[in-house]
Amino acid sequence: MCPGTVVVFERDDDRRNQLQQLLEFIECPSVLRAHASGWQNHVEGGAKGVLFFVIDAGDGLETLRDTAEELLAEAPDVPILIIGGAEYRDQFPKALLSNILDFVDWPVKYRQLTGAIQRANIHHDNLGKSHGRRSPELFRSLVGNSKTIVQTRKLIEQVADTDANVLILGESGTGKEVVARNIHYYSKRRDKPFVPINCGAIPPDLLESELFGHEKGAFTGAISARQGRFEMAENGTLFLDEIGDMSLHMQVKLLRVLQERTFERVGSNKTITANVRIIAATHRKLEDQIKAGKFREDLYYRLNVFPIEMPPLRERAEDTPLLINELITRLEHEKRGSVRLTAAAIQALCNYDWPGNVRELANLIERLVIMYPFGVVDLQDLPEKFRRGVQKNANESGDSGETVNRAPPSVDFFAPPRLPREGIDLKKHLGNLEYNLIKQALDDANGVVAHAANRLKLRRTTLVEKLRKYGLQRSDETTET
Repeated sequence: MCPGTVVVFERDDDRRNQLQQLLEFIECPSVLRAHASGWQNHVEGGAKGVLFFVIDAGDGLETLRDTAEELLAEAPDVPILIIGGAEYRDQFPKALLSNILDFVDWPVKYRQLTGAIQRANIHHDNLGKSHGRRSPELFRSLVGNSKTIVQTRKLIEQVADTDANVLILGESGTGKEVVARNIHYYSKRRDKPFVPINCGAIPPDLLESELFGHEKGAFTGAISARQGRFEMAENGTLFLDEIGDMSLHMQVKLLRVLQERTFERVGSNKTITANVRIIAATHRKLEDQIKAGKFREDLYYRLNVFPIEMPPLRERAEDTPLLINELITRLEHEKRGSVRLTAAAIQALCNYDWPGNVRELANLIERLVIMYPFGVVDLQDLPEKFRRGVQKNANESGDSGETVNRAPPSVDFFAPPRLPREGIDLKKHLGNLEYNLIKQALDDANGVVAHAANRLKLRRTTLVEKLRKYGLQRSDETTET
């Protein structure tokens, strides 16, 4: 799970021990230090992928200031998490602010810690050979630890720095344009334009002008000369979305550009050279389109030099909680609100088939933020269609065969979910589930450990140990020690 060694700066012995227990539980190699001297000894390869924690910026501010210059020189891309001290943000070295992933309150919670490390992991995986800053919008839909999404990120890294044509396949809403933008971002063309065009959204008789441009008077309404997308994308990347919807007439013209690297504007005889990388995408099965005579086989082989297939969300259900967290975080950063989901609600969303994929999930999270601003969404708060999978497992059917739409008190929220084809990290999944159940029981019991333990059928001392492990607080804390 961890992208590298976690180096912790914390002067307080007790807090260092608590953090060490959390890091050991999630199997993160860590080095805990009371001061900043000698931190370079724990950094390998320029510290890429190493996550630094600075605890309580009131004390750790000195550490940040003392190490900022060395840190930027030796580890310019290291992700940093600040635990405590968001109020000191204005006093941080400005050069380091872009490296800070998040601010977290003390005591740090298990979910906050794993979420922060997940973001650092994404940062590390997508950094590649590039040393530039990333856009927070760039990596949406690529969040996750499933084998399919990890393989997708690997393919992006392999092909990005070449000029090979790429064909991105996948259902609508899986994030094909996101993949295209990542490829452009990590290519040597990253400082040049990325120009997208949806071939299915433009009428066939206008698509030629959109792609190649036109001269003044070339057709009715052409009152001035205009550049096409190929000229706009010169030395950069042209993203042809929904290439499967392009007419056969335009396919012939596009094939010629791919072969000759030249084109003419509509109404002109002047040849223009095109130094443009082509990335195409479609939700259609182009082999079937070829058999039906709707897509040219020669164009298919020109485009399909390096295929990348984006998996549908239903085939990487274990990534759903991480995507939910990423979408909520994005809404928070955009100051559009926030929301939290209970374990039962998240489980229901993991069981849903997501025909609209990540786009549908993003729409749902935005709707929940509007409906329950800064609230907690439980299973019954979800729209009915997202509860069907849980209800089928939880509710009994009568003799008439109709499902009784009433859950008994012992509703089985934890009926076995679908195991993804590529498998699952069981220890991590069970840890997340245990944390959420304990948190819910503690909230329902108003922080009283004895009552929460009764709900969970645990001994009180066992629950106290688990609370310490996960860094959870309780209202009767002073009486438990």
